Amino acid sequence: MGILPVAPVGLCDSVMLAAADGAWLNLAMTTRSESSRLARAFLSQAIALLQDDFLPKIHKCLEILSDDDVWWRGSEVENSVGNLLLHLSGNVRQWIISGLGGEPDKRDRPREFAARGGVSRWDAFSLLQTTVEEACQILNRLSGEDLLKERTIQGYRRSGLQAVFHVVEHFSHHTGQIVFVTKLRRHQDLKFYNL
Repeated sequence: MGILPVAPVGLCDSVMLAAADGAWLNLAMTTRSESSRLARAFLSQAIALLQDDFLPKIHKCLEILSDDDVWWRGSEVENSVGNLLLHLSGNVRQWIISGLGGEPDKRDRPREFAARGGVSRWDAFSLLQTTVEEACQILNRLSGEDLLKERTIQGYRRSGLQAVFHVVEHFSHHTGQIVFVTKLRRHQDLKFYNL
């Protein structure tokens, strides 16, 4: 097969190629004002998801579950709700508070999964809630440049944008697991949406 000729690439083509490539859209292609508004909208949405969507769902689950349910595992290869609460707190602290906020990284990830109890559901939730509040304060202070800047977090070289995306999708994933365990243990519709 021969080499195909390459047509000139315009701005729209560049954006489509970047999206098709899986590459991040370069915010430098917009004006500084547009870039700032886009960064603020992105960060505001991340904050809203963490504080106003995921945390309330987890809180509702914990109202229904007992402490025994929170530390229940179907098998040793599964994580309990308690482990997930500790894990989410550790992840948010490492990626946002340390990675983007500059605080020391003191995470002990294996300990998050090794726990088999000893922490009440409300103590674990309080730790998570405090961590999310602190992280959201940091997110509120970030700029577009902060989102583009690369740094090393948990051994990975990532931009601030990638770090925030990671935390939000990771939090969503584990929130879904907590919801699943709650329904499995309590056989109850959580009625998050009244459609």
